[in-house]
Amino acid sequence: MPDPELELLSPADDVHAPELSIVVPALNERLTIETFVDWCKQGLAKAGIAGEILIVDSSTDETPALALARGARVLRTPQRGLGRAYIDAIPYIRGRYVLMGDADCTYDFREISGFVDRFRAGDAFIMGSRFKGYIEPDSMPPLHRYFGTPLTTAILNILYSTRFSDIHCGMRGITREALVRIDLQSQSWEYASEMILKAVRLRLKTTEVPVRFLKDPPGRLSHMKRRGWTEPWRAGLVNLRAMVQHGADIFLLRPGLLLLALGVLLMLPQRLSLTWALVGLNLAVVGLESFYLGCLAEVIYVYSRRWLRMFAFNRAMLVCALSCLVGAALAIPMAREYARMGRMLSPTGAPPHLAVIGAFLLIAGFLTFGTTLVVNAAAARLRPPVAP
Repeated sequence: MPDPELELLSPADDVHAPELSIVVPALNERLTIETFVDWCKQGLAKAGIAGEILIVDSSTDETPALALARGARVLRTPQRGLGRAYIDAIPYIRGRYVLMGDADCTYDFREISGFVDRFRAGDAFIMGSRFKGYIEPDSMPPLHRYFGTPLTTAILNILYSTRFSDIHCGMRGITREALVRIDLQSQSWEYASEMILKAVRLRLKTTEVPVRFLKDPPGRLSHMKRRGWTEPWRAGLVNLRAMVQHGADIFLLRPGLLLLALGVLLMLPQRLSLTWALVGLNLAVVGLESFYLGCLAEVIYVYSRRWLRMFAFNRAMLVCALSCLVGAALAIPMAREYARMGRMLSPTGAPPHLAVIGAFLLIAGFLTFGTTLVVNAAAARLRPPVAP
């Protein structure tokens, strides 16, 4: 159902059946919008591709009228954030390929052939890289160029085993099909990291192309500078939060499996004391809960079908029942003996390690039961699977 708050304005010379859509949010860019649209047209002609220019506009000045008069389509939207602007634009994108950026003439849209070539070569997600291209002197604050961007890029590369050189580059390309599959949710700056992380999760064919980054035109102050010196720090923290939110396997799944394996080893009947077995029980429970939380996070963020199969309701309920039955069979004899001996353990009675294992199986059965309910409830409320 169309959003009643959106309004699409089409120019008299609208392009029919475009192959490429240049989709760019704009907010009060009257100083640059005409030049930007002209640059886009030059870039399309130079690349030899039929394309449309879609300005997603939330301005209070004459930006939309100037863009429309210059030949761009204009989607009028409320001011709801940068990420939301791209979400709003998806139903109105007609091209097979989508090129994103800024309308302030800091990214040189006269040079888009690199993106077009990579699209036609089969790439689904194309990151621009200012560091592999050209950065005009004084166009990027030293804090961004030498600290913020390299640091956050390195963190993402380490966490997700990627090789990006500039994760904050605003000029990037993606096929329309991949953009729909990614299912953006972020409303603000963090859309940039969300897009990259989901492209990695979906194993999209990805590459980088060099881009030219230029100074703000005379008289224009960037939106980040308008919000004060704290805005770059806030944007960096928002992007780091997105990395953590989408890193379930890094922070939950893998550490959980490691703790679970270590705990099980400590619980196995051996010469180690009961104290070590109880330490193992705690490690195993924490590890299993961490693993299950990671499974749930992946279902929510990337709709991972492998966990839906793992937590298939009937099979999972059977596992829960068996785990609880076996656990009770191992734990009850020692519990009875403990009560019979006046709340003391007999050195010749039931093996304590087996009782500890039984306790773990009882806890595991309950955790599996709860996780199965939550995973299936979450899956029922989410969109159809998009991850492989």
